[in-house]
Amino acid sequence: MTPSAMATIVADRALAVLRAPEIPDPVALADALAQSGIRALEFTFTTPGVLDHLRAASASHAVLGMGTVLTADQARCAIDAGANFLVTPGIRADVAHVAAEGAIPVITGALTPTEVLVAVDLGAAAVKILPAGVLGPGYFKDRPFPDVALIPSGGVNTGNAADFLASGAIAVSAETGVVPPDAVAAGEWSDIASRAASFVKSLN
Repeated sequence: MTPSAMATIVADRALAVLRAPEIPDPVALADALAQSGIRALEFTFTTPGVLDHLRAASASHAVLGMGTVLTADQARCAIDAGANFLVTPGIRADVAHVAAEGAIPVITGALTPTEVLVAVDLGAAAVKILPAGVLGPGYFKDRPFPDVALIPSGGVNTGNAADFLASGAIAVSAETGVVPPDAVAAGEWSDIASRAASFVKSLN
């Protein structure tokens, strides 16, 4: 994969998560985010026709991944469609195994310390902690596994993103506050670019 998915996420300290009912122009969306400083984009299986959107977005300058991956079949389809990384909402051993076979990094969703360690044992490149907004940055600062790469998701915004990073997260998820479903469906790329730029600025 070029560039490396995890290296890009770590360098940008952010990952955009896309949940929208429709995407009129996947390339324009991906480029709007990438040009604003968030180069890694996680499509999700909650979007109808998402594999076609993922294929189309390969013409963009973004690093593309697939989220809400629940099964081995979904994992294989996402990789075949060009996903550079996979994301699960919870512990999904079959998805982790497919990712390992394809040499694709998987970011595994978790909440409890036990789930985090299971994710690590399954070879997760990073663990997405959710819902992070409920837990707060203190959960990351006080965690008993300082060497595990953690990414907060759910409830992360311009007001707390920097605190999560300062507490030990390797990156943060930029979600509906940055990529509102309605704005995506309406093709409001300049608005999304502005939101992404503001989010990136808040990380500093």
